[in-house]
Amino acid sequence: MLGVEEPSKVTEAAQVPQQRSEPLLDAAVRYAEERHWDVFPGTWLEAVGGGERCSCGDAGCALPGAHADRPDWAGQATGSGAAARRMWTRQPRASVLLPAGRAFDALEVPESAGFLALARMERMDLTLGPVTRTPDRRMLFFVLPGGAAKAAELVRALGWNAEAIDLTGRGEGHYVAAPPTRVGGRGAVQWARRPTHANRWLPDVDELISPLAYACAREAADARARAS
Repeated sequence: MLGVEEPSKVTEAAQVPQQRSEPLLDAAVRYAEERHWDVFPGTWLEAVGGGERCSCGDAGCALPGAHADRPDWAGQATGSGAAARRMWTRQPRASVLLPAGRAFDALEVPESAGFLALARMERMDLTLGPVTRTPDRRMLFFVLPGGAAKAAELVRALGWNAEAIDLTGRGEGHYVAAPPTRVGGRGAVQWARRPTHANRWLPDVDELISPLAYACAREAADARARAS
């Protein structure tokens, strides 16, 4: 089992505790076998001159150790646990990447808005899927495939502009980094809500878009007020 989530109330100030890391190979196999998510290996971190650098060789890499390392990554993705084991056995340090648009899409928001939305969703007793938290202070909410393409129009129907409030969808042609992938020296991707049997069935984007858009709009307004 991928993990059992302890019942808790999420608040705006909530912090995700440091989670015990597991080998990248084990995580990749679990995602493929238990969640039926396609996985593929990305770049990794290499020790260079007393520090770490992305295996892509770019000293200024924006996502060191956490991005696709080949243009045909979509064709490399597999839902086979055995194939995933072979891939990560060849390169155990490779990041674990999940192609969106297949088993799930993802809605990406700023971390502060994500925690606010989680608190509101729990009060509304909404069904939630897994949620990741990145070292770059972003949160990604997993929804049914096709949700990313509908997100902007749904936000517009609520009276906001998705780009202006920093709410973006990741669907076909995109991928997300999965725990315990580490992004350079910034830290590792973590689960804000772990995959469990209870959230195996993902929500539709329509179910989550209102609290997510509200939280993003509120955070955007607060940011404008602080800047003025």
